[in-house]
Amino acid sequence: MKLLDLGDLSGDVLLYGGAHSNAEALSALLAWAEARGIAPARMISTGDLVAYCGAPAPVVDIFRQRGLPTIAGNCERQLAKGAPDCGCGFEAGTTCDLLSAGWFGHADKSLDAEARAWMGDLADMAVLTHAGRRYAVIHGGATDISRFLWPVSAPVEFEEEIARITDQIGAVDAVVAGHCGLAFQRQIGAVTWVNAGAIGMPPHDGRPQTRFGLLSEDGVVFHRLEYDVKGAVADMERAGLTQGYQRTLVTGIWPSEDVLPPAMRRTGASRGI
Repeated sequence: MKLLDLGDLSGDVLLYGGAHSNAEALSALLAWAEARGIAPARMISTGDLVAYCGAPAPVVDIFRQRGLPTIAGNCERQLAKGAPDCGCGFEAGTTCDLLSAGWFGHADKSLDAEARAWMGDLADMAVLTHAGRRYAVIHGGATDISRFLWPVSAPVEFEEEIARITDQIGAVDAVVAGHCGLAFQRQIGAVTWVNAGAIGMPPHDGRPQTRFGLLSEDGVVFHRLEYDVKGAVADMERAGLTQGYQRTLVTGIWPSEDVLPPAMRRTGASRGI
């Protein structure tokens, strides 16, 4: 396991994940942070820089040029090793699995060897301290990079991940994760579990704004991100990514609920695209 030590950070720290090849959203987040005096070193990404949207290479370029701290998501790991799919953990044959072939194929064609080598060198986990508390940053899970942990997941699932993290890096007060695309917090015993959400894709709530977290001495508060949705849709259309996720950017509703636990699905069964 490769560990990124971010040291002792002071002031507000921006927590986010899932840039998802959405260059407009990432640029808006940078502008939001700059307006509040938050330096790039205090913007912590949980990975999956590249996924559903149309600008994978520009997003990777922004991360590299601005020196934005990030760990690897499953998408970065898969692209770095030349794998044939995203490794997201979607059940075979589901709508999410079938749609992933399109956006992963676009990312695979868009990224050069230098970008893939940079992805391959990203850490698996990060650690930082803030206001006297120690944080671990992971993607999905420490046991499985693609593990989906939801607001309704059983406590034992979080406990398994916390146990693996503490085995690897020692005790932590909080865990910051991503992958599932939904921003939430859970208290699991003495450890606070924070999912930082995704800035590149809305959280299936009927609104186009995406989500991220702001860590202060008082804890984490989630914010909605306004960005140029039309520009992001245009990027997808130019790339031929018109299988459903381009509508999600506008409607705020995912093309399918296959991946969601039944308790979190909207009225009725998943209708696909």
